[in-house]
Amino acid sequence: MAIEVSGLTKIYGDRAALSNATFTVPAGTICGFVGPNGSGKTTTIRMLLGLITPTSGSAKVLGESISEPEKYLPRVGAMIEGPAFYPALSGAENLKVLANLGGFPQSRVAELLAKVGLGDRGNSKFKTYSLGMKQRLGIAAALLPNPELLILDEPTNGLDPSGIHEVRELIRDLARSGTTVFVSSHLLSELEMICESLVMLREGKVIFSGLTQDLLTAQRPLILAKPEYEIDLIKLKALVEGAGYKVKVSGNQLEIDAPIDWAPNLNRLAFESGITLSSISPLLPSLEETFFEMTGDDK
Repeated sequence: MAIEVSGLTKIYGDRAALSNATFTVPAGTICGFVGPNGSGKTTTIRMLLGLITPTSGSAKVLGESISEPEKYLPRVGAMIEGPAFYPALSGAENLKVLANLGGFPQSRVAELLAKVGLGDRGNSKFKTYSLGMKQRLGIAAALLPNPELLILDEPTNGLDPSGIHEVRELIRDLARSGTTVFVSSHLLSELEMICESLVMLREGKVIFSGLTQDLLTAQRPLILAKPEYEIDLIKLKALVEGAGYKVKVSGNQLEIDAPIDWAPNLNRLAFESGITLSSISPLLPSLEETFFEMTGDDK
């Protein structure tokens, strides 16, 4: 495991920013970290990076206790609350400054600029960069130590669709090369596309930790059924209702509130009634729908 958290708690005054959190992040994967604003995500990340001390509980990063961050931080890269660079220096110059401060080889600079897609803009001043370029330079800075674990806090915040796509592909490339990526984001559709696993917080408590697919399939899916001839829609609807399931007509197909494994029975029922189905498929809820249902957010 790249991250192991057990009973981690952080209390400020009479408020628990994080309460008894327990979760793991498998090495070599992309894990999404989600929750409403104020749910404890940034507090957790700060404890994992040794920036604040937990009130109770424990955690390990790359096998080392967070009580001794000096043992693992050289193998961790992080970008939290957006990158900060010298506006009048170029991208390459900014990275060279950070490399000098961290004792990293200067040869990493050109390599990382190319890796994040800034190879042709490394000599341009940071103040001329678009927001997407600034975020990618921030990720390049986090990669200077050649980390085994990369922690990103809202890396696509404020980006346009093109910038979001660039960062998404960069994260995928890093994971393919063996880097574990722990990424918090409020763009749930993006996390659904790239994350094998998720940790979900609500009011400082972990309400889900595991595979993204397991979370989605645990929610109530629908069966979409489309008859070959639209005239059969009402007849098929009556058959489904007769079998005891809720159903509604949506365009030229039915949305059936039934378990996915009932689909073969539906196909058989339609066939025996002289109805040919042109398609039948499950419709899983999106991560966003699941998130709002589990967090009680009515957004």
